Amino acid sequence: MADAKVIPFDDDRSRARRRPGRAEEPSGTGGPAAVRALPGAREVPEEARTEASGAEAPEAPEAPEGGGAGAGPGRAAWERRLAGGLAFLRRRVTGEYEVDEFGYDAELTDQVLMSMLRPLYEKYFRVEVKGVENIPEKGGALIVANHSGTLPLDGLMMQVAVHDHHPAGRHLRLLAADLVFVLPVVNELARKAGHTLACAEDAERLLRAGEVVGVMPEGFKGIGKPFSERYKLQRFGRGGFVSTALRAGVPIVPCSIVGAEEIYPMIGNAKTLARLLGLPYVPVTPTFPWLGPLGMLPLPTKWTIQFGEPIPTDSYPPEAAEDPMLMFNLTDQVREQIQHTLYKLLVQRRSVFF
Repeated sequence: MADAKVIPFDDDRSRARRRPGRAEEPSGTGGPAAVRALPGAREVPEEARTEASGAEAPEAPEAPEGGGAGAGPGRAAWERRLAGGLAFLRRRVTGEYEVDEFGYDAELTDQVLMSMLRPLYEKYFRVEVKGVENIPEKGGALIVANHSGTLPLDGLMMQVAVHDHHPAGRHLRLLAADLVFVLPVVNELARKAGHTLACAEDAERLLRAGEVVGVMPEGFKGIGKPFSERYKLQRFGRGGFVSTALRAGVPIVPCSIVGAEEIYPMIGNAKTLARLLGLPYVPVTPTFPWLGPLGMLPLPTKWTIQFGEPIPTDSYPPEAAEDPMLMFNLTDQVREQIQHTLYKLLVQRRSVFF
């Protein structure tokens, strides 16, 4: 199978070192890959979009009058979808698709991964999105959200929300923990979906390239907190995300997610087992491990994702990123805005499930 083309961010410097979750340069292609700007979710070549999506393909010519049985718009649409699917598979097999240096595969994400997540987003969690217009239509932006739910489904649902509801169809690039990039299968899927290791260098490169980057500063302390502490934000680290936003000069968009806390109510933590497995925690819920694999099914809660007013950073001087007091104040401002919105959404919701 041929290798996919790797699209670097720029043509004047190479990576000094590789971190987990990076795509390596292709081998055996006879030379370096072509260099151009990072392709976004909506920047897939027109030919690829036409071939991969039957809905985007040009309409087939109408069947001549008196044509055979079965001819008509329905059959033509079915044939276009089939042709698009076969073209997509051909590109996968031959390697005629592109990824950037982080491994992001725009075509696979749009055509496959988003399609797999969308039923969970629309039918199971019935996500309601508010304030998506607060995300800029172009240029970099850093979305900062609360983290919860035992398993990181909130990040995936936020990715679908940005992609499907933003007027420009922007793609969210999440910053993930090291654990994501050492797990088999999960590692490859995360890279293909455009996510990368949570470090300042990668985040700044993405932001300067004009990408929308998502970060959840609570980390494992947020996602693995007990059910009794639901919707109470944990510590936001040392404010590293603020420093990154200041260096890149991009706005910070607070995001509040309600509904994820209840999908796996964590009533206990098997700490001994967690240490043996090298995991931050092993959750005990009302259904897991008592019901076995069935206990891993999340509860069908009703979600709301609200993007708040952006906090601009481009008015600060370059040295502001080294000012600890400014970082503390901005971090506290973002955290308070998210917490206040969480309480507001909780008061407004009628039920956990409806």
